[in-house]
Amino acid sequence: MHIGTLEYLIQTYGYWALLLGTFIEGETILLLAGVAAQLGYLDLSLVIMVAFIGSFSGDQFYFHLGRWKGQELLAKYPKWQAKANRVYCYLEKYHDLIMLGFRFVYGIRIMTPVVLAMNPKIKSSRFFFFNAIGALIWSVAVAGGGYIFGHAIEMVLVKIKNYEIAFLIFIGVAGTGILLFRRYWKKRHKPGECKLPQD
Repeated sequence: MHIGTLEYLIQTYGYWALLLGTFIEGETILLLAGVAAQLGYLDLSLVIMVAFIGSFSGDQFYFHLGRWKGQELLAKYPKWQAKANRVYCYLEKYHDLIMLGFRFVYGIRIMTPVVLAMNPKIKSSRFFFFNAIGALIWSVAVAGGGYIFGHAIEMVLVKIKNYEIAFLIFIGVAGTGILLFRRYWKKRHKPGECKLPQD
């Protein structure tokens, strides 16, 4: 693919893909977007803003879904119970910190807002506040990490534009490798003994 075509595709669809990706989970796509910003395809401030909107709105959606159908979802999908128990263990131990940092813990991004919503002690306004702060921290940290990594690439590849696409692919492969490693690690470590209370 020609570099000009790649630039057009990223600039045209990159922000939409980032919005969708961060609504669901989005670590890898946000890291890629940070690299793309350093390489000049995207604007870093817009990357952070879009990532914040996607992450914040996604977790608000999952929270209200949990408030509305939390117990029904766990009953319908028993495999989710282990993740729910894991989130409950973290919540019992770390309290408000889990609402700030759950995006940085693999495997509980979607389940955490659902479990938080099932706890009557967690008010919607309280989650809204911590969710906004956490989404901002996550967006800046991950996008900034990608941007810094992209700067390192640029320093190594000064005036060698033809390698940019190769490094974007490399970041994607590396992100996939990290994802697979986390899944392997999760299988080797069982969740805690505490369990989410049932109605």
